[in-house]
Amino acid sequence: MTRIPTEPGTTEDRPAEDGTRPSPQEAPRPTGALDAYFKISARGSTLANELRGGVTTFMAMAYIILLNPLILSGADATGAKLDPAALTTATALAAAVTTVLMGLVGNVPLALAAGLSVSGAVSALVVPHTTWAQAMGLCVIYGLLIVLLVVSGLRERIMNGIPLPLKHAITIGIGLFVTVIGLYKAGFMHTGGPTPLSLGPTGELSGWPVLVFCVTLLAIFVLMARGVRGAILLGIAGGTVLAVIVNRAAHVPAGAWRNSVPVWPGSPVSAPDFGLFGHVDLFGAFGGHGMGAISASVAVFTLVLAGFFDAMATIIGVGTEAGLADRRGRMPGLSKALFIDGAGGAVGGLAGASGQTVFVESATGVGDGARTGLASTVTGALFALMLFFSPIAGIVPVEVASAALVVIGSMMMSQARHIDWSDREVAVPAFLTCVLMPFTYSITAGVAAGVISYTVIKAGLGRWREPGVLMWILTAVFVVYFAITPVKSWLGVH
Repeated sequence: MTRIPTEPGTTEDRPAEDGTRPSPQEAPRPTGALDAYFKISARGSTLANELRGGVTTFMAMAYIILLNPLILSGADATGAKLDPAALTTATALAAAVTTVLMGLVGNVPLALAAGLSVSGAVSALVVPHTTWAQAMGLCVIYGLLIVLLVVSGLRERIMNGIPLPLKHAITIGIGLFVTVIGLYKAGFMHTGGPTPLSLGPTGELSGWPVLVFCVTLLAIFVLMARGVRGAILLGIAGGTVLAVIVNRAAHVPAGAWRNSVPVWPGSPVSAPDFGLFGHVDLFGAFGGHGMGAISASVAVFTLVLAGFFDAMATIIGVGTEAGLADRRGRMPGLSKALFIDGAGGAVGGLAGASGQTVFVESATGVGDGARTGLASTVTGALFALMLFFSPIAGIVPVEVASAALVVIGSMMMSQARHIDWSDREVAVPAFLTCVLMPFTYSITAGVAAGVISYTVIKAGLGRWREPGVLMWILTAVFVVYFAITPVKSWLGVH
């Protein structure tokens, strides 16, 4: 995989302003209209890489079609529960629209879907106190606020203003984070036992699904070590076939699989239900029949933080892994990607699926060779197909998809070589960024800890001007983030 060195004194060319990657010789000529539009050859990729990467990303993300409706299935303040079929359609629709836009307009290999952090916040903090239409109104508002930050240039300035060592640490932290997600979803790692974390639920592995995960993981690593192209996609496909065989031969109980049983559905076709589309009450949550002005404002602030910094960190991590960043960790053409990501909050609210954000699973497609927006377009097209074939999404068990996440985590750890671990000024913030993402299960918490510790250490050394104004503003915002409970108590919010 080609990467951009970041140490001073290197001679490798950095990306041009349009995101292409010129070599010391003349950049390759486009082989056709598709190549010219997506700059496939210019970024050192091929049509096969992009198609394969798009399919790989979709297979790693397909679980969201089933999981998001489960997260959002609770009753709202009126006691009404949503139709799972309508939630499934909304989830697939919003993911398809935003991911295709990211591919066609942003031209980066980043896929979007209902963010788990956003959906979790909507389900826990908003839905129980509002109607569903009011909850989706808050999603639209938070998305529009992020778009406003993008249009003003502030979001890109924030991303470019983060010191380079912290950007590398964010990439490492994302890698560790997706590794923990993979291990947990596969049942390899367990929480809630006598120790905070354990190997399986009782300190040992048990069950056929975990075995499928282990075999899939090792198979992908072997394929990668042998230099096989499409190792991740081949591993997911092979693991799914293995899961189907094991499930049938061993008569695995349905409850043993984490979220979907690997069996061919009775009918792979299902009619989409667009019943939630457009059911939005934009400002109703701020009134007397909603959460109230203060509570709704705090909820929007929470959603903005979750959507803003989770996506920011993911874009930095995946973009760096794809080789789209220059020597200083900046991504050419970043504003378009940020705009579409911000608009994803509004699109998700309008569709009835909660806010959309860039998924860390995009790294699986990058690991399989994706470098352009064509991969995202393919991923989005597959989400669109799931509007009519959603039962097929349940064939790939989460245990198989989780293996791909662990593989990507191992690949993203390579960024550790760019950090000077002997320099405590950057090593401590980098360390906190890396470890708090997986250990708190929050990307935002890792970014926040890194930013705060970086500015405080600089101030403690008497160089408080060095971080810059934006880093100090971020520090103040993140202090509020960590102190949100006492702040809510002070404001009288329950």
